[in-house]
Order: sequence, then C-alpha cells, then structure tokens
Amino acid sequence: MPTLTKLYTLQEASSHNTKDDCWVVIDGKIYDVTTYLDEHPGGDDVVLAVTGKDATDEFEDAGHSKTARELMENFFIGELDLTFPAIPELEISHKNQPTEYFKELVELSKQYWAVPVGILSISVGIGFMYLRKKGSN
Repeated sequence: MPTLTKLYTLQEASSHNTKDDCWVVIDGKIYDVTTYLDEHPGGDDVVLAVTGKDATDEFEDAGHSKTARELMENFFIGELDLTFPAIPELEISHKNQPTEYFKELVELSKQYWAVPVGILSISVGIGFMYLRKKGSN
C-alpha cells in the first residue's frame, strides 16, 4: 500500500520560521530541520534566513555533498502543494477607476493651480518687458 505524502502550502511552511520550529523547502520537498539547526555546519542563521521561501537555489549554491542530501531525507515531512498559488491573487481594479493616488493628485492640482499660473504669468511679463526694452534701444 503506497504511503500518502502530506502536502503543505508555501504559506504553511513559511510560518515555521523560528529556531524552535523551522521548516525549509528544497526542490518542492518540505523538511522540518528544527532538531538539526544546532548541528548545521553553516550555523542555524543560514538556515533560518531561507525559511518562508523556496530555498532550492541557496541549497544548490552552497554545494551540499551527497551525504548532506542523504541526511536531509531524515527530516522530510511532505511536499509543496503546487496547486495552491504561492502568491495570493491580487485584486485588479477597473482601468477607468481612478486610484487613490490619482485622486489625491487631482485634489492637489485643484488647490495649487495658482502657483504654476503665477510663475507663467510673471515669465511672460518679464519676457515682454525685455523685448520692449530691447526694441527701444
């Protein structure tokens, strides 16, 4: 009779991120390495730094030996549930619906319209005065 493998979401695995309760995800497999943290040659902080995400790249970059890979099997507790989205679906607003930032920008432009108009008016006035003075010389 085949053994059923427990499936966990990345969110579930990432909630186990302390020295007293530490899971890591490597190649779609989840390992509870809590009891191994003190023995890890790179120190527990290296392992704790990769909890809450897929640590496959970091594991491969460290160049773990065949023995280390075999030792990992002792800590295997389940697999990553790939049917569950790793990133929650974002709510997409309608294109024609102005965002809060845009609304705030419109309000500010209504309040401070006089500043750019004043600067433009002064610039135009100075330009006319300069041209008039230059023409009279």
